Amino acid sequence: MLTERTGVQIKMHCITLEDLVPEEHFLRKLEAAVDFSFIYDEVRDLYCPDNGRPGIDPVALVKYLLVGYLYGIESERRIEQEIQVNMAYRWFLGLDLDDRVPDHSTISQNRRRRFQGENLFRRLFEHIVHLCMEQALADGKVILSDSTHVKANASFKANVKVLAERETTHYMERLDRYEALERERLEASGAIRPQRTGRVKKESALTERTVSATDPDAGMLRRPGKPEGMHYLSHQSVDAAHGIVVDVAVTPGNRNDSEPYLERIEYMREHLGLNIQTAGADSAYGTSMIYRAMEDMGIRLHTPGTTGGATYKVEFRREDFRYEQATDCFVCPAGRELALRSLEREHYNVCRVYRADRKDCRSCPMLQRCVSGSHRSRTIRVNIFEDAVKRQREAEGTPAHKRILNLRQIWCEGSFAAQKWIHNLRRLFRRGLEAAEDHCLLSATALNLKRMVKCLG
Repeated sequence: MLTERTGVQIKMHCITLEDLVPEEHFLRKLEAAVDFSFIYDEVRDLYCPDNGRPGIDPVALVKYLLVGYLYGIESERRIEQEIQVNMAYRWFLGLDLDDRVPDHSTISQNRRRRFQGENLFRRLFEHIVHLCMEQALADGKVILSDSTHVKANASFKANVKVLAERETTHYMERLDRYEALERERLEASGAIRPQRTGRVKKESALTERTVSATDPDAGMLRRPGKPEGMHYLSHQSVDAAHGIVVDVAVTPGNRNDSEPYLERIEYMREHLGLNIQTAGADSAYGTSMIYRAMEDMGIRLHTPGTTGGATYKVEFRREDFRYEQATDCFVCPAGRELALRSLEREHYNVCRVYRADRKDCRSCPMLQRCVSGSHRSRTIRVNIFEDAVKRQREAEGTPAHKRILNLRQIWCEGSFAAQKWIHNLRRLFRRGLEAAEDHCLLSATALNLKRMVKCLG
């Protein structure tokens, strides 16, 4: 029997917004778990206390953005439309049935003007992290790190190549300190001659870069298996207990993963108070200096094993040379010594250079098996961090090592997959490094809120 419903929208109902939101709705659980009133204290200095028209509730502004990241709504205009008709969203923002939803342009202008440069979204992210720590959802003992690319809002046609100054990163500054300490030790013992100022090799201050005219802060990503173009990199560290993201840092897409890593580890230890004992990371983070720095901080670092090694054009390898610790030299298969000659800087490493005397090599019957045609004597380069690398890699292949790498795949790669699927981490609409960091922080905050609510039941 055909039934036609007419006039149903003109009935009057006596109902409240509270009745329209199910008791088991996620936003109800979130509101019970997190008190967002701390935002008032964070932004109080950004408002005039006794002048101007009344502003929109800052808590509602932040929740407005969180709705978009919690439910995968990328456009702020679309967020406004969804809040207009979704009763749970209205309840979460504290809007009644007849209250007007804040215009999307108001949200944009507050974020771009009032909150710009104030680190509001980082403080929001860290507040949630501290709540998770108080609820024993994160203890910071095992930290897993990785990075993912986020597409920048930059036109590919607007890319230009320019000569730009080479940036001095935290990684390079730390490497300089290690090199200075090693040089001072060797010069004090008389192992090498003091380096003259005029002989110091310096990298060129200028380097060619591909820059986007629409978003100069973005970087050109060129990695195997990754989309080429202007991107940012979101570097995230996740606690292994329940997958809570404890740190987020954003760099241009052309930055190496290892460069911000040590700085973020120190930030988590000092600023968040995490007692990091074990760390897991991708192979891109396994540089020799990082192994040494992590050992100095008392942290065991687990990375995937090396897939290659040194290549030789001659028969004799380094393993064929015996190291004499008492005299700090190598002895070749013919019984000749390779003495320490100098300390040389490579891009990401510093090496002690051991070299044989040319006269010894010239008269040696095994010359062709030991020295390539482009050299006059045999040289052995020893990374100054080699011993630390060996100690850190002692655990390779053990059940503990495999467990950490497995957890890294589950939590780091799993978090990125979830964020790109439903928490807006695929691409950016705004431009600039600060906007990119705010975007990634809000995405990680949304993921943490969902995991926190799930763990708390």
